[in-house]
Amino acid sequence: MAKIKPFRCIRPNVDVVSRVAALPYDVYNREEAKAEVEKEPLSFLKIDRAETQFDDSVDTYDAKVYEKARETIEAMIEDKTFVADEDACYYLYELIMNGRSQTGIVACASIDDYMNNVIKKHENTREDKEIDRINHVDICNAQTGPIFLAYRATKQLNEVVDKVKQETPLYAFTSTDEITHNVWKVVAGEDNNVIEKSFADMNQIYIADGHHRCASAVKVGLKRRSENPNYTGEEEFNSFLSVLFPDEQLMIMDYNRAVKDLNGHSKEEFLKAVENKFTLTIIEDGAYAPEKKSTFGMYLDKQWYKLEAKEDLKAITDPVEGLDVSILQDYLLNPVLGIEDPRMDKRIEFIGGIRGLEELERRVNSDMEVAFAMYPTSIAELFAVADANRVMPPKSTWFEPKLRSGIFLHSLD
Repeated sequence: MAKIKPFRCIRPNVDVVSRVAALPYDVYNREEAKAEVEKEPLSFLKIDRAETQFDDSVDTYDAKVYEKARETIEAMIEDKTFVADEDACYYLYELIMNGRSQTGIVACASIDDYMNNVIKKHENTREDKEIDRINHVDICNAQTGPIFLAYRATKQLNEVVDKVKQETPLYAFTSTDEITHNVWKVVAGEDNNVIEKSFADMNQIYIADGHHRCASAVKVGLKRRSENPNYTGEEEFNSFLSVLFPDEQLMIMDYNRAVKDLNGHSKEEFLKAVENKFTLTIIEDGAYAPEKKSTFGMYLDKQWYKLEAKEDLKAITDPVEGLDVSILQDYLLNPVLGIEDPRMDKRIEFIGGIRGLEELERRVNSDMEVAFAMYPTSIAELFAVADANRVMPPKSTWFEPKLRSGIFLHSLD
């Protein structure tokens, strides 16, 4: 039983929403984030990455950076850049990329559901990355970036979403990367009731993206509970800002790999080793993007190859070991190229599929030796791993488009 509740939203004034909305904080390094804020002074990055408001001598994680983020939120509420809705309700958030639409329900999810595994995970988190967002949420007293959740589509929720989308949107804008963003406020009481009950009937909801932000939000909630021993469970700190999407609308892109060297092998030795577990075909014309599971593209020495896992690898049924990212890691990257721990090994880099195969070619032609184009992990595979209470290998999924921060804020008061 999932508790997905409406909330009182703090959101941008309609006149400036397109200027405020920003890509997630972890998409940028410090230099890039600072350049974005200089280019657009209203960008939410000045809150999500408040070190952009200091010179480079100030540490990114200095306490005054988080205090600056809080002060900036308060100032933007004061000057009406942000407005606070008085009623608790749900919102719809539609993103359209290259003609493909996905619409999520903006709401607050329960920290108890996270701890009880109603909200399922597929990725481990790192404490150092959590601490930054714990400080940001706690000091700002607000969650500023929504967690990307997924659920198995239902007829009832699809009908409510379709109905509300017939109304005039609250926001409608296209960002500089040509993604269209539409937002609706769900105002009818019966629609809110259907949404709440539909999620209450679900036993599983899944984190698609944002494991660190989610874990951080939960830890802030637990901290607030310890500070308020008479809490009822209904306080705002007991839930975290989310956008929930039906599985049938989501697209996972490929998350590709590039390696700096052949681990001491000559080209001929490397190709021979690859053929122990993969059928290798030279691609005569252009780049090769895998067309089905258990196939891989490989770019080496200005030549593309198709790799197809041999039958014994295709027969693996374990939800983690049978993933394409696992097969490549366990039967090529580790035994042949010596990449034992892809989380730590500096010889491997991960390249999001949004950059295209041209980026793999560019890297191999410049500073890398070999690159691998992956067939995307499916949402069904993600669900299967999470249902088994397992975790995926690092960099298994790349979701596009990215949810914007700054459109929805959830106060912990």
